[in-house]
Amino acid sequence: MGVLTFTEDHTSAVCPKRIFKASILDSNNLIPKLLPHVIRSMEFLQGNGGVGSIKLVNFAEGSNLKSLKYQIDELNEETYSYSYTVIEGESLMDKLEKITHEIKLEAAPDGGTFSKVTSTYHTKGDFLLTEKEIKAGKEKVLGVYKAVEAYLIQNPSAYA
Repeated sequence: MGVLTFTEDHTSAVCPKRIFKASILDSNNLIPKLLPHVIRSMEFLQGNGGVGSIKLVNFAEGSNLKSLKYQIDELNEETYSYSYTVIEGESLMDKLEKITHEIKLEAAPDGGTFSKVTSTYHTKGDFLLTEKEIKAGKEKVLGVYKAVEAYLIQNPSAYA
C-alpha cells in the first residue's frame, strides 16, 4: 500500500463560522440545492452528523460517479476542523483503499477565511495515482467550496 498526501490552501472573503455551518453542518440540505447537476442528494446512513457518522452522497444523472460513502472522523465547531474518510464508491476506482480529507478553517485578518485541505490517498498494491486523477478530484472539491462561498456572498444573512 502506498500513501500520497497533498495539501491545498484557499482564501475566502466569508468568515469561517458561516462557511463551516453551510458547507459542513448543513451540507445535506445546501449542497444538493446549489449543485443539483452534480449532487442529487446527501444523507446519513448511520449517526446524525457527529464523529462516526456515515454519509451517502448520490451524484446526479449523467455523472461518471454514482455514489460514495464516507465516515466522519472529526467535527469540531469551535476550531472549525473537520475530517472524513471516503470508504466506498467509484471515486476509489477499486485501486484505493480509502481517501482521507482534513479541513481546517481559520479566521483571516480581513474577516475572511484561510482554509487548508489535506487529502491523503491510500492506494492498494503498487497502484500509482496520475496527476490528472489527483487534479480532477481536487477540482471537484474546490468547485463545491466555491459554490458555497458564492452563495454566502450573495446571501450575507444566511448561516450568520
